[in-house]
Amino acid sequence: MVVGAGRDARTTARGGAAVPESADDPAVPGASATGDGLARRRRRRWVRGGALGTAVLLLTAGGAGWALYARLSDNITPDEAAARELARYDKERPTALVSGAQNILLIGTDSRAGDGNGRYGRDTGTERSDTTILLHLAADRRSATAVSLPRDLMVRVPACPRTAGRRTQPSFAMLNTAFQVGGSACTIRTVEELTGIRVDHHVVVDFSGFQQMVDAVDGVPVCLREPVDDKAAGLKLPAGRVTLDGEQALGYVRARKTLGDGSDTDRMDRQQRFLGALVEKVRGDGVLLNPVKLYPVLDAATSALTTDPELASLRGLYRLVRGVRDIPTEQMRFLTAPREAYVYDSDRDQLVQPEAGELFTRLRADRPVEVADTSPDTGGKALGDNAENLPSATPTYRGSTAAAQTCE
Repeated sequence: MVVGAGRDARTTARGGAAVPESADDPAVPGASATGDGLARRRRRRWVRGGALGTAVLLLTAGGAGWALYARLSDNITPDEAAARELARYDKERPTALVSGAQNILLIGTDSRAGDGNGRYGRDTGTERSDTTILLHLAADRRSATAVSLPRDLMVRVPACPRTAGRRTQPSFAMLNTAFQVGGSACTIRTVEELTGIRVDHHVVVDFSGFQQMVDAVDGVPVCLREPVDDKAAGLKLPAGRVTLDGEQALGYVRARKTLGDGSDTDRMDRQQRFLGALVEKVRGDGVLLNPVKLYPVLDAATSALTTDPELASLRGLYRLVRGVRDIPTEQMRFLTAPREAYVYDSDRDQLVQPEAGELFTRLRADRPVEVADTSPDTGGKALGDNAENLPSATPTYRGSTAAAQTCE
């Protein structure tokens, strides 16, 4: 999961766009800047089979091992408040069309609250989702598609609960304000309404959590086409192949002024390439098969996560990992939802239709999509798989795979 630099969360009032109420009250259902409403509960269950199962069995061979296993399970924060809110609206949520397919919403927040986050800026008491990725796992577990949803995408945010029984009014606002006004449950409902895809699970991680996970795998290699000197991001790197530690990786995925063209599209492309490199590092460095390497990674990852209750244990996470561990890296696709400048404000985004609608329809039906490193002047629009752009052709979107090289 990656997080990005926050932009002002105010929405435009032009074109009749409503402005959401101020988010100075953090007590909202689901994961939030303060973590209010979250309860921890211990789940001690045996995990069997596969690489992660082998590691856990080794850890649980004795009393000390059992304590380590219990610690890992206890590390994860279950998002009980979000689960209650989503259950309240269950009849209004999209239905799942394909048995076995899974959709996980990954939310990276710009919280400055909590240990280690203060150095990334002043804590204003509010928090937005700076990175929102919808991860679709095919029912046959032969492919995975991660779709970045721009934080400045103008969307309808439903009425979301606040304290003392109050609720916000539905509004037309940027996607990242959904988390600000209503926590993870509000973000999930917003994404479901936008895409028509039911979110089965969600994972929330903040700045320091992201950094810890990168450090736990001893850094992630990237390839830079030119040197980087970005004081705002705290980056000074040479051109070529560089292994980024957690602090550097955070600056790399958040940088806006000195990497690429400074656009959100370029930043999301960079985040996707980094995720692909992280997947390659974990799978190619023997981490999953080596309990000595695996434990610190699990400790960092579980400490950093807030998830839906079903995932909030080693067993829950293992079930998810087991389904994706054998997916070839060339079948792990990363793309950004087709977007363009919002008609009433060029600093905001709107979806490109009908391409975005087709993307969401195909994912909901568990149908394939393809990605290619197409020219930026396509605007991220879907490109036909052949010259005739036949309706039956699998659409191709601007993006990359986990197997793609960031540079040559």
